[in-house]
Amino acid sequence: MNVICSTLNAKFIHTNLAIRYLKSYAAPEFNIQLKEYTIKDPVMNIVSDLYQAKPAVIGFSCYIWNIEETLKVVNMLKKIDPALIIVLGGPEVTYDTAEWMENYPEVDFIVMGEGEQTFKQLLGEIMTTKNYQNVNGITYRENMQVKNTLQMNKLDLKDLPSPYRFPEDVAELGKRVTYIETSRGCPFSCQFCLSSIEVGVRYFDREKIKEDIRYLMANGAKTIKFVDRTFNISRSYAMEMFRFLIDEHLPGTVFQFEITADIMRPEVIEFLNQEAPKGLFRFEIGVQSTNDFTNELVMRKQNFTKLTRTVTMVKEGGKIDQHLDLIAGLPEEDYSSFRKTFNDVFEMRPEELQLGFLKMLRGTGVRLRAEEHQYVYMDHSPYEILSNNVLSFDDIVRIKQVEDVLEKYWNDHRMDHTVEYLVTRVFRSPFDFFQEFGSYWDKQGWSRIGHQLEDLYRRLFTFLEQQSQDNLDVISGLMKYDYLRVHKYKPRKPWWEASSDKNERSLSYRQIVENPARLGPEFLELKLDEKELFKHTILEDLSFDLGKYLTTGELEKHPANLLVYFDPTNNRTLLFPYKGMK
Repeated sequence: MNVICSTLNAKFIHTNLAIRYLKSYAAPEFNIQLKEYTIKDPVMNIVSDLYQAKPAVIGFSCYIWNIEETLKVVNMLKKIDPALIIVLGGPEVTYDTAEWMENYPEVDFIVMGEGEQTFKQLLGEIMTTKNYQNVNGITYRENMQVKNTLQMNKLDLKDLPSPYRFPEDVAELGKRVTYIETSRGCPFSCQFCLSSIEVGVRYFDREKIKEDIRYLMANGAKTIKFVDRTFNISRSYAMEMFRFLIDEHLPGTVFQFEITADIMRPEVIEFLNQEAPKGLFRFEIGVQSTNDFTNELVMRKQNFTKLTRTVTMVKEGGKIDQHLDLIAGLPEEDYSSFRKTFNDVFEMRPEELQLGFLKMLRGTGVRLRAEEHQYVYMDHSPYEILSNNVLSFDDIVRIKQVEDVLEKYWNDHRMDHTVEYLVTRVFRSPFDFFQEFGSYWDKQGWSRIGHQLEDLYRRLFTFLEQQSQDNLDVISGLMKYDYLRVHKYKPRKPWWEASSDKNERSLSYRQIVENPARLGPEFLELKLDEKELFKHTILEDLSFDLGKYLTTGELEKHPANLLVYFDPTNNRTLLFPYKGMK
């Protein structure tokens, strides 16, 4: 029997761990073929590829990000070949299974919850007696009636075969994210999360996991992301794995974890700050809200003081990048409260701050009790909220404006010094900057068109000009500094008009050549002549002492300059702020 397990990933670089577990568990009785696509692939292309493989059974792994496109594929496949057996599984279809079966007659079976053993049993019954009541944890039809079977006890994860050893995966390991699982379940009960439904945490065999990681690294895996819901719930386990990864990692490998920051002990962070190579680890931390009442309503236990301590210690260590998550729209978190949440978290200056919106996932407590807070949300995936009793759709739109510019102007780190100046010295708070700029951005229609790097600078400067901001000369200087420091090569057409003409630059360059020590010992060692300065540098006038500001934070206004040297030999950019010579 020809069996395919398939899914539509959000992006090409993603891989699906679930279908690999199904394949490994079903062997050797069933030789399952894996087929992965993306949600951007044309449906006809997916259908054609699957059809040409001539399967008898296709199982699809379903999530909120792919269910709409997956159902289009399923519908078309069933029209072409009515005898094809379609099986759905995954978190999106595990709940409300009767509704799925009634609305989508082309679906033959739904596997609920943990699917390895269930799917293998189902394949066995399809091949033999077709007594589907013998299969635990499925929804199916019998005599036009939708039926469910009881789910089985949870698997002993230590007995699961490895899903990482398929020869066909090796060629792609270096190009895609590899997801790895060392535990299942979550000890917490956050009512917006599907993980809260499964009670307890179960672990895989540690030594087998280590062998899998060694195998993945040896075969070229570069980005390995742990999908454990709380990697550090067991301090001893986390320490053992951190030690192993530090000792045995190969150059260029990055490991990503979801951690609960407020339970991480200071000694663990001190260990990582001392022992971990820079860039080896990356933490994702769900903050979601700093409103205590909101957290209580969603049964989320969080000590924000301890969380702040962890994030701050990690940041000060300088070894590990951190990605912090917020959720807008949680119960009783109105616009004003969310503004505070945002400012509380931005105060820690995480490398990335992800602003998301509550999704009313099937099976979660917030969805089951949606009426209590008058939630209005999308009928289709991703079931994102549209309003509730304290947050109007107008508020949602405004927060989405914040999200848009936050991604472009903070998370991409295009102009860190500029943003830092704006959020601390110009606007009332970080949220107010992103909100006012985001609203202006949206009003100009920029959210609906593309942009180049230079556009981002021009648009921010236009916004600030419209606001008649004081110290626009200082902001402009910081923007120029941010723009130039990230360039490897001399930009052909910067976003601003040059502050001096060719003759004025020639005079400045001659002054520099005559007195290079004024720009510091590092510049003196370059021994650049006037021709090289013209060819490989940009010189800009400033109205303040940039060097002093970057060093001390003190703003001292007087004529100054910034010389930026794009070193063609060593492929590096050197910046030399200095006091004006004119």
